[in-house]
Amino acid sequence: MNYRNGKEILPARLLEELQKYIEGEIIYIPIKSESRAAWGAMNGTRGQLDVRNREIYRLYKSGTGVYELGDMYSLSEDSIRKIIVKQNQQCVRANG
Repeated sequence: MNYRNGKEILPARLLEELQKYIEGEIIYIPIKSESRAAWGAMNGTRGQLDVRNREIYRLYKSGTGVYELGDMYSLSEDSIRKIIVKQNQQCVRANG
């Protein structure tokens, strides 16, 4: 997040209007929602988690237990179960 002086970037009328509501303070102006990237999309984290979750599901389907998967991936059994349920739902949707 960068700090920019409103005098340098805003039209005078808009600056005057903003000063009716806030003066001499910092205000955060969020990114438009349509130009905002999904969580983890920019740094690859989301993709890495998707690969990990598919691997967890594949191992589960081939017989690895929930407890063992939790140990392997340092996740709670509840987290493993949630991943399995979500991956199963995605497989069902993909296969019709």
